[in-house]
Amino acid sequence: MNFKNLINFMNLTNSTIRTTSQQLENQLFDSPKDIVSWMGAIQAQDYNMCKWAVGVRLKSATISDVENALAQGEILRTHVMRPTWHLVAAEDIRWMLELNREKLKSQGSTYAKYLGITENLYSKATKIIVKMLEGNNHLTRQEIGVELNKSDVKGIQARMIHYFMYRAEIEGIVCSGIDKERKQTYALIDERVKPTKKLNKDEALALLATKYFKSHSPASLQDFSWWAGLNIGDCKQAINLIENDLLKENLSNSSQLLIHKSCRLTPSISKCASLLPAFDEYIISYKDRTSVIDLQHQPKAFTKNGIFHPIVMYNGKIVATWKKFEKKGKTEIVISPFDEKLKIDKELLKKAEERVFCFSRKL
Repeated sequence: MNFKNLINFMNLTNSTIRTTSQQLENQLFDSPKDIVSWMGAIQAQDYNMCKWAVGVRLKSATISDVENALAQGEILRTHVMRPTWHLVAAEDIRWMLELNREKLKSQGSTYAKYLGITENLYSKATKIIVKMLEGNNHLTRQEIGVELNKSDVKGIQARMIHYFMYRAEIEGIVCSGIDKERKQTYALIDERVKPTKKLNKDEALALLATKYFKSHSPASLQDFSWWAGLNIGDCKQAINLIENDLLKENLSNSSQLLIHKSCRLTPSISKCASLLPAFDEYIISYKDRTSVIDLQHQPKAFTKNGIFHPIVMYNGKIVATWKKFEKKGKTEIVISPFDEKLKIDKELLKKAEERVFCFSRKL
């Protein structure tokens, strides 16, 4: 079957190419570091759920495997795109921050003005924070706040700490450290991450586009721009830089889908099911989500103010939400289908639930 015929069968395309490129079936990787690098970045504002976003995409993993990778600094949790929390591979953090820094800084400026934070105040606070963290002294945000309030810098409010740490992250000063009593800490990035080769803008754009389209195909220019948090002009340039690696097809609604040539284009007859975490890349990393979830069901999967619920993916489609409950000392998973008439392979669903239990009971 050629590429044009595949596009004409969109449901089949999404159940084969996208689930495979997203590593939700036929998984290629064993380590958290490798899958995070493959994905480019994994959205991570829900700290426990983002660990499952890594685990579900590996051949086999436990929450300890992901937590060890975080503790060792192989993967890091920081503000690197849009802006929101993401997991990134350590070797990718500097060039990604460089690519996104000015836009992230601009997006935070309104909040800084609202809080009354001047550049002088930020500079003074940051110097103190750097001194606190020197010597691999990883501290939680709360601990940093306590120490700042002891300093001679006047007028620091609790809400300002959030901005100070966000700004220090995007400036490439701090990143995530080793968890302390299940709370994330901050560390100095130069003590946490080995020196890496500096990329120019075109090199960074090409690498970002390669990572995205290898791991998120099929996707559009608009999808890529939404995920990366970059303007359309930069994203067009990124796509142009790797155009020889992409297959393109113009659709009837005047949009264009792009598929990286490395993706498997042969249709699969196997069925698949996964219980995906809140804010999962399978749904959140696309501006247009109608190919994986019907428009009428979207309010059940995510809210207008950007809260994305844990979801059930079945044969490429989002068909339900799920929750874990403690009942009489026993942990149960409750699935809420969007359409009660939909028949889902119970054996596949059971295996998907077992994967969640095997990974962790802490989600």
